[in-house]
Amino acid sequence: MIEIIRADLTNPAHTEALISLMQEYSLDPMGGGRRLSDFTKANLVTALIERNDVDVILAYIENEAVGLVTCMEGFSTFSCKPLLNIHDAFVNAAYRGQGIITMLLNEAENIALEKGCCKMTLEVLEGNYPAQSAYTKFGFSGYELDPKMGKALFWEKVL
Repeated sequence: MIEIIRADLTNPAHTEALISLMQEYSLDPMGGGRRLSDFTKANLVTALIERNDVDVILAYIENEAVGLVTCMEGFSTFSCKPLLNIHDAFVNAAYRGQGIITMLLNEAENIALEKGCCKMTLEVLEGNYPAQSAYTKFGFSGYELDPKMGKALFWEKVL
């Protein structure tokens, strides 16, 4: 049986699951293929607790953490309402294809509705076709304001 819970970041079992799953995710090619830094492992939970705009959702099967979604609240100036960004979405490779990501996203949507959000956002790598398929089935699509201008691109500048 799959259990979906909102993590309590003061609960050591939940924080251990978060760090473990994030380590798995970071080692996956879709997570960059590199280990989390010692700094991140030591400070991530504290940094998330200090924020008031983060929700972590965990998926368990028989008391084993097998998936997570980390959500961060943002704000839409066009709608003048909050939005919920799915920052991390990961399911352990051995458990993919069982609908776990859909269950995690359903809980994220519940959080978004509770917060009065106008939309949910996420980013996905071009080559991550399984994730794109799952997100499309859930209702996500490319973002555009005017088709003549094309879809939005996600860029970054590392500091």
